[in-house]
Amino acid sequence: MAAKWPCMPTSDEVREALKTVEDPELHMGIVDLGLLYGVEVAGPQNEDVTVTMTLTSPMCPVGPMFKEAVESKVRSLDGVKKANVEITFTPPWDPRTMASDDAKVLLGIW
Repeated sequence: MAAKWPCMPTSDEVREALKTVEDPELHMGIVDLGLLYGVEVAGPQNEDVTVTMTLTSPMCPVGPMFKEAVESKVRSLDGVKKANVEITFTPPWDPRTMASDDAKVLLGIW
């Protein structure tokens, strides 16, 4: 009997899982806020996941805790062996153009 590999996540599945991760200060999901810039799934069996994201500000006091929450969520997915979160500020986060319509309403932008 051939060994069965664990189900490996796709980029879309990782994005979907990250919808449940909230910004600890705004208490809104990182996907709706537009903080998630990219997801790359790689490795011999697609078991390595790199998430590129930003924070609401470069001086975010909860940045390290926030990064760990995202890494932990990604590591919890079946088949993931390695989770890496890269924080970038290029482009800078702008909720007027990056947040979902629902998030804009909650933020009072509309």
